[in-house]
Amino acid sequence: MATKPGILTNWPWESLGNFKYVILAPWVVHSAYSWATKAGNERGLANFLIFPFLLTRILHNQLWISYSRYRTAKGNNRIIDKGIDFEQVDRESNWDDQIILSGIILYLGNMRLPEASHFPIWRSDGVIITILLHTGPVEFLYYWLHRALHHHYLYSRYHSHHHSSIVTEPITSVIHPFAEIISYFLLFMIPMLTTVSMGTASIVSLFGYISYIDFMNNMGHCNFEFTPKWVFSIFPLVKYFMYTPSFHSLHHTQFRTNYSLFMPFYDYIYGTMDKSADALYEASLKRQEESPDVVHLTHLTTPDSLFHLRLGLASLASKPHQAPTMVMWPVTFWSVLLTWIYGHAFVSERNTFEKLKLQSWVVPRNNMQYLSRGQRGKINKLIEEAISEADRKGAKVLSLGLLNQDEELNGNAELYIQRHPKLKIKIVDGSSLAAAVVVNSIPEETRQVVLRGKLSKVAYAIALALCQKGVKVAALNDDEYKKLLEHVDKFGDNLVLTERYDHKIWLVGDGLTQEEQLKASQGTIFIPFS
Repeated sequence: MATKPGILTNWPWESLGNFKYVILAPWVVHSAYSWATKAGNERGLANFLIFPFLLTRILHNQLWISYSRYRTAKGNNRIIDKGIDFEQVDRESNWDDQIILSGIILYLGNMRLPEASHFPIWRSDGVIITILLHTGPVEFLYYWLHRALHHHYLYSRYHSHHHSSIVTEPITSVIHPFAEIISYFLLFMIPMLTTVSMGTASIVSLFGYISYIDFMNNMGHCNFEFTPKWVFSIFPLVKYFMYTPSFHSLHHTQFRTNYSLFMPFYDYIYGTMDKSADALYEASLKRQEESPDVVHLTHLTTPDSLFHLRLGLASLASKPHQAPTMVMWPVTFWSVLLTWIYGHAFVSERNTFEKLKLQSWVVPRNNMQYLSRGQRGKINKLIEEAISEADRKGAKVLSLGLLNQDEELNGNAELYIQRHPKLKIKIVDGSSLAAAVVVNSIPEETRQVVLRGKLSKVAYAIALALCQKGVKVAALNDDEYKKLLEHVDKFGDNLVLTERYDHKIWLVGDGLTQEEQLKASQGTIFIPFS
């Protein structure tokens, strides 16, 4: 929100929430019906393609979001070395509003202009006119509009909302108050309306121009540099007609420079070009992939948990308890298939605590695959490769999350340590921390507990800690009792085998049956350790 919100700040359909897409429903249904019932020249191809085009725009933007977050997490070519907070994620969650608005404009234009439904797919003159009008009037007018928006009156009421994001993401480009978006749309409509009025418009010139705007907007706000230096060496004039992510990043950090839309030549003409632009561009290109101090290696829980990652959809990541809709299943299927064939651990996110650099890596396998005996060899190979890569990058500690440290899978990581005795990195499985959490969850006055479930490193650590404290640990079957006895060593006097179920504290893991739970006395407290 701007510091002093002006009129027409909020979007008209803000109160509709996720139901805002219903606004487009009548036009979508009408275009589909017209296409299905009419024949030949009566069909309007342009009208029919509007909705699929809007969907491709959503996909285009989401791909930029995911790729940008992946690249900035890795660190190579990153421009601004800061993270993105939750407030920014929430503020930029309505990035699709401008796509809905463009859909409304396209459908209304199709209704008001009878010839719009019968635009040809391609016309060279229309494409050339669009390019010339964008390079001239659009870029010129945008430059001065942008400078006006930095006047304190308009900045405080409108443009400060956009500049709340110092570290930009691709979608930051379209995060503006409603009134400001309208002003931009009026500029972008100059080439489109001109070609329509001249009779030179085509589907490619209209949809292609909007796609160009999307691409350049996303590229300029992605916070990593990727335009190779040879482009400007071979074609030196390109730097006047195509900005770079580092060029626009300076506008978000310096505020009073680099006002141009996509073509910086007006900044050169009017003296607002930031003098450090070239230096930042080259420094960003040279920046190497970040070497983390700590790596946390986790994995997917379900096939669609991919969408809950930072690289996925923010709307789903904020509601991890809700499964994605069936619409997403084709994407889920292909992502599972691709990771099955080509998958290896990837960087999901990065965090910094003072000077400590942490990264979360994800093994692209889900719980069902971990439980499959046939997949254990492949999963172990993926984990082993990730450990070796983290060691090669200089990480000091790697923590294994969830099933990556399962005893049956790799003996709580002992397998990797035996295979690679010269590893410099320390591998931890979090069992000590998990055991401490469980032990400290037990009421202080407790003198006896039942420990029941699949025994793991955590279970053994809990049993030992409790026996050391003088708490009696009861096992319900002989097999578990013997295994626990081997680990509690000299504190074995506090380990007992019992057939009683009247203990008030049960420490339970996988393998606890419903019958056993029903035998517990009323008021029993169950504390899970796995």
